[in-house]
Order: sequence, then C-alpha cells, then structure tokens
Amino acid sequence: MLQAILNETQARLLDEERRALGTLQTLLAQFGVTPENRVALERSIHQLDDLFLLVVAGEFNAGKSAVVNALLGHTILEEGVTPTTVRIQRLTYGPEIGRTTREIAIDDLTAPMELLRQISIVDTPGTNAINREHEAITEEFVPRSDMVLFITSADRPFTESERRFLQQIRSWGKKVVLVINKIDILETLDEVARVEAFVADNAQRLLDFRPPVFPVSARRALRAKVNGDTTLLASSRFESLEHYIRETLDQTERIRLKLHNPIGVGLRLITETTTAVDARLALLADDVATLNNLERQNNLYREDVKRDFHYRLSEVDNVLHAFENRGIAFFDETLRLGRVFDLLNREKVEADFAHNVVGNVPRLIAQQVTDLIDWLVANNLRQWQAVMEHLSTRRAVHAEHLVGQINSTFEYDRDRLLETVGRAANHAIETYDRSTEAEQMSGALQLAVAETALIEVGAIGLGALLTALFTTSALDFTGVVAAGTVAALGLFVIPAHRRKAKDDLREKIAQLRQRLMKTLTEQFEHELENSLQNIETAVAPYTRFVRAETGHLDETQVSLKDLHNTFVRLDSEIERI
Repeated sequence: MLQAILNETQARLLDEERRALGTLQTLLAQFGVTPENRVALERSIHQLDDLFLLVVAGEFNAGKSAVVNALLGHTILEEGVTPTTVRIQRLTYGPEIGRTTREIAIDDLTAPMELLRQISIVDTPGTNAINREHEAITEEFVPRSDMVLFITSADRPFTESERRFLQQIRSWGKKVVLVINKIDILETLDEVARVEAFVADNAQRLLDFRPPVFPVSARRALRAKVNGDTTLLASSRFESLEHYIRETLDQTERIRLKLHNPIGVGLRLITETTTAVDARLALLADDVATLNNLERQNNLYREDVKRDFHYRLSEVDNVLHAFENRGIAFFDETLRLGRVFDLLNREKVEADFAHNVVGNVPRLIAQQVTDLIDWLVANNLRQWQAVMEHLSTRRAVHAEHLVGQINSTFEYDRDRLLETVGRAANHAIETYDRSTEAEQMSGALQLAVAETALIEVGAIGLGALLTALFTTSALDFTGVVAAGTVAALGLFVIPAHRRKAKDDLREKIAQLRQRLMKTLTEQFEHELENSLQNIETAVAPYTRFVRAETGHLDETQVSLKDLHNTFVRLDSEIERI
C-alpha cells in the first residue's frame, strides 16, 4: 500500500488527490464519457495502491523484451525478429519464475529479481504490429503507467508510428524515458552521438520537453551480465540506464511519479471533456438562437396579424358607417310632413327601413367575417410551415456537427427531440384542414356574437343572426315604432321626432359597432393566441431540452475549470515533495 510509506505531506496530497479524482469520476459519469476513458481513470486511481509501474513500449523488433531481460539480468521474456509479444506481460517479484493469466490480454509473470521488489515492469506489444488489436492493447495500458520506457531502434530511430504513439503518451501526461537500442549495429561513436541527438531533438519538439535519452545495446548487456564480462557491459552503455532507474527513481521520486500519474490522466480527460462541452454549447447556442428566432417570429407574426386584422376590421366598420348614413337619409326622407300618410302604415315603414337601410348589411358583414376567418387560417398555416422550415434547418446543421469524441446520449436525445418536434409540426401542416378550421372559428364567432346580442344560436347562420340583430336593433327606435302617431302630433313635432330618431340611430349603431368590434377582436385574438400556443406546445419538448442542457453544460464547464485548477495546484505541490 502506498499510504504506508508516505509522510504527512504526501499523505495529505494523496487524500486531496483521491477526493478530486472522485469528483471528476462523478462529473464524467454524469456527462457520459466513453467506457475506455472511464476505465482509464478508474485504473489510474487504483494504481495508486500498487507498486511503481514501469511500462516498456515501442515498435515490434525494437528490442523491448531484450531491454527488460537486460534490466533483470536473465532471459525472462521471449525475444525474436517477429512480433513475439502479443499480450501485455506484467512482471512482479516472486520466489520463482512463473506465469499466470489474470486479465484479458494480460499475463502476470513473477521472477525472483531484486529490482521487482520495488518496481513492476510491463512489456507491451509493438505499436506497429500487423495485428491492430495488439496496438490497441498497448494504447489502452499506457494510462496505468507511472513512467514509460520508450524503446526505439538505432537502425530506424523515431519513425512516424513512434511519433504518433509518443503524442498519445504526452496527452496522458506521462513521464517518458527514451532508450535507443541496438547501438552495437552502428560502427562509430560519432554515429551513436548523431542518432542520440536526432532522437533527443525530435522528442523535444514533439513532447515540449527534453526527456532522458539512453543509447544502449540490450543484448550485449544481457550477455555481459550472464558471462560476468564487465568490459562488454561497459560497451553496452546499459549501466547508465540502470543507474537512472535504480538511483534516480528513489522512493521519493517514485512516490512523486505515482501521485502525478492519475493527475495526468485526469487533466487529459478534463481537457477532452471541456472540448466536448464547448462543442455542445456551440451547437446549443445555435439551438438557442433558433428558439429565440422562433419566439421573435411568433411575436412579429402576432403583431403583423393584429395590425392587418384591425385594417380588415375597418372594412366591417365601413359597412356600418354606410348603414348609418342610409339610416340618416331614410329618416330625413321619411319623417316629414309630406309623408304623413305613409307614416300611418307602420308595416310599410318597417319594410322600407329593412329594405333600404338594413339591406345587404348582414351579408356584407358575414362575408367580411368569412374572409377574416380564411385569412387567419391561411396565416396560421404559413406560420406552422415557417416553424417546420426552422426545425428542418437545425436537423441538417446537427447532421454536419461533430459533438466532441465523448460517447453519450446527448446527440441522440437532441436529434430525437428535433425529429419528434419536426414530425409534430409536419403532421400539423399535413392535417391542417382549412375548411374545418374556418368552420370551427366561425361557429365560435357566431356564439360570441349571439351572446353579445342575447339571441339564441340554435342552427341559425351568421348571416341570419346578423339580420336579426341589425333589424331588431335598428327598428327599435321611438321615431319608427311610433310612426303611426306622428300625424296627430302636428307640424312642429315631426322635426323633433326626426332629430331624435337620427340621434337614436347614431347611438344605437355606435353601441352596435362597439359590441360587434369588441366581440370580433376578442374572438380573433383568442384564435390567434390559441394557434401560437399550439406551436409553442409542439416545440416545448425541444425548448425544455435546449434550456436544461445548456444550464447543465454551463455548470459542467465551471466544475471542469475548478477541477482543472485543483489538479494543476496538486501537480505543482507534488512536484515540490
């Protein structure tokens, strides 16, 4: 257990690190990281309780197994010119040489070598093996390591595949030591120096730091150890690498690297997740803009329809205005002394008023109302089509976006909601029956007008309803109803009754205009708001998702930043122990 050999400062840092890593685990689980990244973090945390882990990596035939054998002074691992290492081989201390399989693709080897009491060594398949599964195994195991011993060959140093693999190691924040093996194939020390400089310079450019570089001949070193040949061992230059591993990696340094390891893994996952969060927020920002635009479009639609409605309502008012003018003219023509005998015939006066004044007013207003209904229904349909177009655009944009490399339900949920809302809008358009909508709206309007006029609706149509309303209201004037008594009132009474009849007509039509306009306005505004509410209801699931996901991502972004700062601080404190 690492805890047993830590001083107070180291133990405190370990506790803080465990808490921060636990918080990161929870955060990444909520966000939805890939299973590979989740396992990598879990294993790096568990690795805190294990011995120092030295992972040996490199291309096949670079001599990785030979380097491990030379370090142990005994041929434990098989060597060859073909990819002999096809599984992870983990070496730990044991009383005798043995091999067991405890994990998929991992063999546990034991050997009674003193070095293995303090360090576990892992030999990995070649990074450029023909079997891509072997390379994937190696890449998956790197996050567990406390230090990577990267082996390159003197005859082909720093190949392209080695560069790619070192970049992955760098992204995990691992300690890297470079070993140039097979220097015995080089003819002069100058050639060795040039290869060493080439590898060191390229590594510095790639990793942004200059790692330790050791040119060695592993096979010569193993042969020297087996035969006790100190001269051969010196020529192998292997002792410098051994000294670094044995002396430089003392207990304090091993603890430091052990504590650094999960932080490097955590920082990489934070960076990767932050990138994914930023990508999602960028996509959602366009979604938010789309929703805001839909809201603006609905508000503009509401304003435009109301403005146009009041303009169209003025056509109804014009009908009433003409109705009033004909009524005034009728009273001027009818209520005079010369028509006294006509006034005695009440039925004729009422019939003349209905024919000459009321006339086709009900039909004209009914037609105006019908036109208004058709106009509003058509506008509602166009608004639904505009919503459908916006949602279709968002689906197309989403299809072209790459939302990070984090596997989660985010893309599925968002795409499903867009599809669901889009289908709802499309269904509303396809099933939008203009005649039915207009009929329902007309029925609601008739009911409203009837209630205003206190007339039973029954099966009466709008035109008949308005006829009854206008005729009843217009003829219920004192001057007309009492027309049969006008002849007995004398010359001076008729002008007074004419003025009163006209004043009553104006008042009644004003009241009628007010009631009718109020009823039409309230009913049409109700229908308009109902249509807009239907659109909002259809889009609501998508709206809720976007708002909620944006809030969640904003919180995740803040939490990731806080964790990043915590890890950087811990990393700095660990460096000083």
